[in-house]
Amino acid sequence: MTTDGRIIMHVDMDSFFASVEIRRAPSLAGRPVIVGADPKGGAGRGVVSTCSYEARRYGVHSGMPISRAYTLCPHGVYLPVNRPLYSRVSDEIMAILSERADRIEQVSIDEAYLDVTSAGSFPAAEALATTIKRDIREAEGLTCSIGIAPGKVAAKIASDYWKPDGLTVVSPDEVAAFLAPLPVGKIPGVGKKTGEDLAGMGVLTIGDLARSDVQALIARFGRSGIRLHRLARGIDDAEVQAREGCKSVSRETTFDEDTADPDLLSATIADLADEVAGALAADGLRCRTVTVKVRYRGFETHTRSLTLDRFTADPEVIRRTAGDLLLPFLNGTEVRLLGVRLSGFEDSRTRQTSIDEFLPS
Repeated sequence: MTTDGRIIMHVDMDSFFASVEIRRAPSLAGRPVIVGADPKGGAGRGVVSTCSYEARRYGVHSGMPISRAYTLCPHGVYLPVNRPLYSRVSDEIMAILSERADRIEQVSIDEAYLDVTSAGSFPAAEALATTIKRDIREAEGLTCSIGIAPGKVAAKIASDYWKPDGLTVVSPDEVAAFLAPLPVGKIPGVGKKTGEDLAGMGVLTIGDLARSDVQALIARFGRSGIRLHRLARGIDDAEVQAREGCKSVSRETTFDEDTADPDLLSATIADLADEVAGALAADGLRCRTVTVKVRYRGFETHTRSLTLDRFTADPEVIRRTAGDLLLPFLNGTEVRLLGVRLSGFEDSRTRQTSIDEFLPS
């Protein structure tokens, strides 16, 4: 078990984009709200960004092709992504969290890790989490789910344990027992391929993983096998780190079914580019390098990068660059996963603007 006395909180907003839209238009409450690309009557391209819990009852989920979502839920309320609105609300929520934490690590527009070790005990941290949930509800009219544990991974899993509006506390002596019955795919980073490989070894639950021979895991997964084995046993020493020290921002989506449809792939890469551009702007950063990641059927993975002539936070530049990087991959080969990563940052709030940035490129 982790023994350094840390208390880590993971705060995850509930169906964030959809919840913000429902707050803006209360008449949408109780209806299946789906935020993402235009479904165009089932012929639309692009993916679902997020959806309300009512929509999830029809099988709709984030990352799903919007055409599939329309087939499952044609009577849903389909709304476009309003990134500026969501970013503003996110800033307000992160400000509330910052006031309550020793250290905060924002990992996406709607989730963050908090180091709250100074609370002194897990019961005190639970009381603090209740206060945070109240503050967010009163200030923003939104709910969140919170997990508390000695480490980041267990806290993240705990925040997803009881949704929406949940609060799950896992004390140090409960971590292994809490994790043991859960599917191994609950561990962040264990995707479909790794899950299949583990299943082939007879490892279906996190408890199975904890009991596995670490040498067999190393033989199959390399050094990642050590990390998986440690996490399954509740050993997690990763620190909560402020985003100022981050070196990249990335978003990925895995398709329900592998696809070679160039329109769907292009629309998806544009959506991902908009998401990372929004995260960049929320942190007051500019980037120099844009990278596109493509994983084909069979898990063959490729990346292409371009370093720009100048730093930028312009969503249109990022979207166009990502689209250009994708073009060689639109070759008829079926794609399983797409991703966009931004790197090479500078802080736009402290940097002097050079005159050539006002000149046409």
